[in-house]
Amino acid sequence: MSASRPVEDILDPDLPIVDPHHHLWDRRGALAAPPSDPSSEHGFTRVVRMAPRYFLEELLADTGSGHDVLATVFVECRAMWRADGPEAMKPVGETEFVNGVAAMSASGTYGRTRACAGIVGHADLRLPPDTVDAVLKAHLAAGGGRFRGIRHGGAWSADPGVLGPLHGRVPEGLYASPEFRAGFARLAANGLSFDAWVLEPQLPDVLALARAFPETTIVLDHVGTPLGVASHAGRREERFAIWRQNLRALAGCPNVNVKLGGLAMVFCGFPSFLSGTPASSEQLASEWRPYIDECIDAFGASRCMFESNFPVDMGSCSYATLWNAFKRIAAGRSAQEKRALFGGTANRVYRLGIAQLA
Repeated sequence: MSASRPVEDILDPDLPIVDPHHHLWDRRGALAAPPSDPSSEHGFTRVVRMAPRYFLEELLADTGSGHDVLATVFVECRAMWRADGPEAMKPVGETEFVNGVAAMSASGTYGRTRACAGIVGHADLRLPPDTVDAVLKAHLAAGGGRFRGIRHGGAWSADPGVLGPLHGRVPEGLYASPEFRAGFARLAANGLSFDAWVLEPQLPDVLALARAFPETTIVLDHVGTPLGVASHAGRREERFAIWRQNLRALAGCPNVNVKLGGLAMVFCGFPSFLSGTPASSEQLASEWRPYIDECIDAFGASRCMFESNFPVDMGSCSYATLWNAFKRIAAGRSAQEKRALFGGTANRVYRLGIAQLA
């Protein structure tokens, strides 16, 4: 972003917040060689270059920028995997790392926000069920009582321009494969939830999964990731009715909750992404409102939670501006609904035990 970000007054600064979706990473080594033509980079890579290191210090600078963030939930991003040992167990290194960060925060030395009070890690659910079971138990042991669930992203597109560097990580139809479902069945048995990240055309895959495993709590990330880039450029509004129909079907599954956010990512193709003039919270609220309002109306506030998705979403705005945008969108909701949307639902779904939100 070429211009400096606007500084806004914090709206409703006393509203308690749980941020249920952020990452921690150190990508500096992966970005050692600068591109010859930065403008040709995929937007996701450009955002990573904006925040090559995002650890506790950077997170707390954001959570301390004016909003009342009581706690956060870390979601896997392939950070700090073990370099050695069995391949299946390498993601457990991320949980070990994040639990250490959480313990630092829980000491109170760094302020009142409890960073990484919940942890969502990764396991390859396609592995044999006994192996999946062992990985889940290793995560639980490494998580110090904070480990809450697994995210095994299913985002897939035939167009490599949509996902950029993330293209090809998973096959088409991952959530329907017998191998994946056999591993998925071990989540409920271990008391764990599942975060589902897919692209909008894949929402029927999440619906089928939710219906097949009604005992497993599923969280749909990023309102289902509407698309507006590459071969989907200019088609986001055309696809809105299809997205809404699938979303309403998902809302009919009591085990599904939805995260309200991620709309600042490159995939959605909103004008605010990497705009020359940084977007205000008013502009962001205008762009995002149709999706967020529809989610709240379909699921109810008790099954919806606002998320930052930082540092990924800094491609469109600052942390403070993002939460201002959410507060503008929710301005007409009741006090009870706001309590759920900004913290209560996340507290319940991720079992954080924050008495103030119980």
